[in-house]
Amino acid sequence: MPVEQVKVPRAGESITEATINRWLKADGAFVNVDEPLFELGTDKATQEVPAPAAGVLKILAKEGATVAVESVVAEINTDAKPPAAAASPKAPEKPAAAPSPGPAATRLLAEAGMKPTDVPGTGPGGRVTKGDVLAAPRAPEPRPQPVEPARPAANQRTTREPMSQIRRRIAERLLASQNATATLTTFNEADLSNLMDLRTRYNDRFEKKHGVKLGFMSVFVKAAVEALRAFPLVNARLEGGDIVHQHFYDIGVAVSTEKGLMVPILRDADRMGFADIEKKIAELAKRAREGKIAVTDLEGGTFTITNGGIFGSMLSTPILNPPQSAILGMHNIVKRAVVVNDAIVIRPMMYLALSYDHRLIDGREAVGFLRRIKEVIETPSRLFLEV
Repeated sequence: MPVEQVKVPRAGESITEATINRWLKADGAFVNVDEPLFELGTDKATQEVPAPAAGVLKILAKEGATVAVESVVAEINTDAKPPAAAASPKAPEKPAAAPSPGPAATRLLAEAGMKPTDVPGTGPGGRVTKGDVLAAPRAPEPRPQPVEPARPAANQRTTREPMSQIRRRIAERLLASQNATATLTTFNEADLSNLMDLRTRYNDRFEKKHGVKLGFMSVFVKAAVEALRAFPLVNARLEGGDIVHQHFYDIGVAVSTEKGLMVPILRDADRMGFADIEKKIAELAKRAREGKIAVTDLEGGTFTITNGGIFGSMLSTPILNPPQSAILGMHNIVKRAVVVNDAIVIRPMMYLALSYDHRLIDGREAVGFLRRIKEVIETPSRLFLEV
């Protein structure tokens, strides 16, 4: 009997095992080539694994099992034939299909998650035009509902559940980071008055032109690139007894998901404009929260930014994301009394934290790097003048 083995695919250089979250096809079912078989979870992402051949599926590994990369989790009997389709009465002739939408309309429909049949066409022969799509009402996006944990019985004092594969790997990586690096954190604060004024003045025009709002994160990413250029050792990494200098800027932006913290990477962030950064962050964050992000989107990175301020954090000491040597922590923006030109004024202030590997980076570089971030954030016009 010809049999095709179904193996756990490689999902990155650092990943050696994964979890079968769920089977998408039942044991004994007939499957087609490239049809999704099961959902595989790693410490970084979740992906669907397709069938390598057509035939009858025999499942060898149960849901929830931890499996090694390239291990066999199922077999497909390729000698089996698909079940015969049940006889059905002759279908009535279909009316002539409406003309296909134009390229611009097709792109807009895809971006809006709509089908051509959702929009009345006013073009020749009923063709859907770009104007038809723009004028069509959009259904409001459903709001995510909070997940209620199972309630314990009245006399039950404790409950127990196994850690997910992602949670276990996150725990392992955090502990390894603390044990393998000489982590130190330095702090500063930034006055966001000018940055907030800039957003207030230009956000409407920015959003109208680029289709995305001007957020703080794109400014911090650009500020980080400028600081990394000024202090290149912060962008380097240790590898054995060598210092690896990295002459590119792949910035990780931490994203919180229901499955844990993920850090998608903005590749070559120094070559991206503000709008490009905002769009890419939104795209990666959406895919991460939907469990559709690729492992390649999470690999590598030379520096990371994490924003605990969105949860209300006033101050924290971020943990390094090895093999990176530093991470920048943003925090909550709070109006505080500060002294400016010998006068006490109220300003929107943010604490900044830089955690770094003291084996590679000394206090001089760390403090200078953070001061550079502060200077750029407080005078954001410098980003445009590149001074």
